[in-house]
Amino acid sequence: MESLQTIEDEVVKCRACPRLVEWREQVAREKRASYRDDTYWGKAVPGFGDPDAHLLVVGLAPAAHGANRTGRMFTGDRSGDWLYRALYRAGYANQPESTDIDDGLEITGAFITSPVKCAPPANKPVAEEKANCSPFFHREIAALPNLKVIIALGGIGYAAVCSELGISPRPKFGHGVEVPLDDGVTLLCSYHVSQQNTFTGRLTEPMLDSVFARARELGEGG
Repeated sequence: MESLQTIEDEVVKCRACPRLVEWREQVAREKRASYRDDTYWGKAVPGFGDPDAHLLVVGLAPAAHGANRTGRMFTGDRSGDWLYRALYRAGYANQPESTDIDDGLEITGAFITSPVKCAPPANKPVAEEKANCSPFFHREIAALPNLKVIIALGGIGYAAVCSELGISPRPKFGHGVEVPLDDGVTLLCSYHVSQQNTFTGRLTEPMLDSVFARARELGEGG
């Protein structure tokens, strides 16, 4: 079985999509004013977590001033604040904060990734860019031998997982929807932890906790 480290090394070196490479590096040069003293990562962002994970958490792509700045998925932005607090409460993380790549965060039982590895302009990767990243996503899934549960954050992440796993026709996306798969893995749906959802109350912490509690139950054979 291929190691996650091998995949990570290839992801970080990838320059397959000219538009994404140009954008991620432009953001890293120009920076956001509040991060003007930071050295941005500015490269493709690999998945992060436990190689023995029973849970895979899938977003969409690195955030321009989050993972594209810090080099770790869902790290350094408000979406990540919500996600890692939930992971901590569910017993998957040793701390509730994920601020930078050297903050001491450890993940046990879970792996966090995205089907697109570079920050896209306006958070909208095009079809060709999704296709270029698909082999990495496929290889990450294949490299998790104990996988039992996948949480798709948002409709786009859900569509990417369904496409990758050949789920067709796919059930309608909705928070808390469960999709049993043929190989014994269960796909769980959650609204994305974006500010668009968390600031408006569309997604609350109890709602998010319920999905991770169900993931824990399924992962432990419940």
